[in-house]
Amino acid sequence: MNAPGTDRTGVHEKPGGALLVVGDVVTDVVARHRGPLAPGTDTASAIRTLPGGAGANVACWAAHQGCADVRLLGRVGTDAAEWHERELRTSGVRPHLVVDPEAATGTVICLVDTGAAAERTFLTDSGASLRLDPEDWSPGLLDGVARLHLSGYLFFSEPSRALVSVALASARARGVPVSVDPASAGFLTELGVDRFLARVEGVDVLLPSRDEACLLTGLPDPADAAAKLSRQFPLVVAKQGAEGALIAQGGGVRARVPAAPAEPRDTTGAGDAFTGAFLAALLAGAEPEGAAAQGCRAGALAVGKVGGRPPVG
Repeated sequence: MNAPGTDRTGVHEKPGGALLVVGDVVTDVVARHRGPLAPGTDTASAIRTLPGGAGANVACWAAHQGCADVRLLGRVGTDAAEWHERELRTSGVRPHLVVDPEAATGTVICLVDTGAAAERTFLTDSGASLRLDPEDWSPGLLDGVARLHLSGYLFFSEPSRALVSVALASARARGVPVSVDPASAGFLTELGVDRFLARVEGVDVLLPSRDEACLLTGLPDPADAAAKLSRQFPLVVAKQGAEGALIAQGGGVRARVPAAPAEPRDTTGAGDAFTGAFLAALLAGAEPEGAAAQGCRAGALAVGKVGGRPPVG
């Protein structure tokens, strides 16, 4: 029999506790176009400005999934601080936003091909979001928190890497489990796999995409990659997009969770939706397989709408 608050992976939760997400809050400019871009001239597009950021999206999807106490620590510029705070509260998230007096709010231009796959390309100006530093952290942020989740974008600048070290030390001192979503294969390549893996040592749940899992292990097969990562992390949940998710533990894949049916319009934030819903379900006491199924359903909902946030209302 499992101990209270523990599933057979050894991942510990405090049922009913809060989820604290630390990560990026950005403004998404989503441009949906059909077919290839036309260099040197116009490409007709439908353009919307929406709240985004991997960390903020995860927090909003966790709240949408039913987690009653979701908190977010992030950094924004004065240009959009009030708007982002309002949007987060509307989604059921308790924001702890540090307002940067010098840097503007991060901005991501999302180029979305409106073809069948709804694939997207990001142009990223991280702005204030990666200027989180140890002075923005307080151990009191963990009061009542059952899980700390760190957006992988925090690992891609020196100030926020320093914050990660402080936050991880605080979590370990309190026995709060920590999950990490690596966030970006491109940025991982720039940082270096070994440096990233050293920084996340001691994390209990890793939630990579297929590409990130393969990059982190050097293995071409995502199942082999997830299995290898699970020798270092107690629970690995590898997101596979339209192929669902792999759950790996103890050096092997223990479950393959199918994707939920979806009609893609915009894949922006689908992985964030999975992560937020997965963590909310895990906190509610679900086994990893059940939590991953919730994540797949949230991912399907995400790709059927424009933008990375859940529907409100």
